[in-house]
Amino acid sequence: MPPRKSPNAIAFPAKVIDRSTSAQPIKSTSTTASSSQQPAIRSLQDAQNILINVWNNYVAQTPQRTKLLDAFLAFLAVVGALQFVYCVIAGNYPFNAFLSGFSACVGQFVLTVSLRIQTNPNNKADFESISHERAFADFVFGSMILHFFCVNFIN
Repeated sequence: MPPRKSPNAIAFPAKVIDRSTSAQPIKSTSTTASSSQQPAIRSLQDAQNILINVWNNYVAQTPQRTKLLDAFLAFLAVVGALQFVYCVIAGNYPFNAFLSGFSACVGQFVLTVSLRIQTNPNNKADFESISHERAFADFVFGSMILHFFCVNFIN
């Protein structure tokens, strides 16, 4: 028959801690906390290294025109997010104005992505018959139509 444990004892897989002898310091032999932090730190460093490599490749290999389009896309995303946050916080009293402004941001984003795809040198095989000038002219024409409808929608 196994020895009987005191009612104040808590059983752990590695040892038994007796609450009745609280005057003595308890040493932990378990290193699960420190060993579980190591993979988390390592995976965080791996993620940072991946992001740094992606950024360095983007800066080194992306043409300046494409970087300019990407900056404009980031600007449009920020403006659209700010409009949405403002609508949530302050309300959407002139709903037509919010809808028109947000639609203009989303539509301009889509048109800019289309221009980026058509002018990207990596996609040259897909768009052989479309010159960069033609793609830009389509972008300007589409932008004019988009903003015409957005301005008319405001009233």
